[in-house]
Amino acid sequence: QVQLVESGGGLVQAGGSLRLSCTASGRTFSTYTAGWFRQAPGKEREFVAHVYWSGGGAVYDDSVKGRFTISRDNAENTVYLQMNSLKPEDTAIYYCAARSGIATMRRSLNVEYWGQGTQVTVSS
Repeated sequence: QVQLVESGGGLVQAGGSLRLSCTASGRTFSTYTAGWFRQAPGKEREFVAHVYWSGGGAVYDDSVKGRFTISRDNAENTVYLQMNSLKPEDTAIYYCAARSGIATMRRSLNVEYWGQGTQVTVSS
């Protein structure tokens, strides 16, 4: 089992930045693909970004490409999402996600573990 705990959400004005963190406990997190999804009110949960255990293989949804950066620190069992140039449409609950091995994780059904979520609100 892997437990994921997110932090770093909050309220920010459009154009601002936030950094989300997700710390894992349980099994060896360094062998997992880790990433982020988000869910806005009334919408389905959608993929944001993921990164392989080696730190490579970063993949982003087109809506955040060039603005968000995903990274991880396996020594700290933590994955980060640096969000810059935030827009009101980025407002959502952001969920940390993980699956074992090196594998794509662009769909919710591929996720093995979820965090509880952290709210990000971007005001216009």
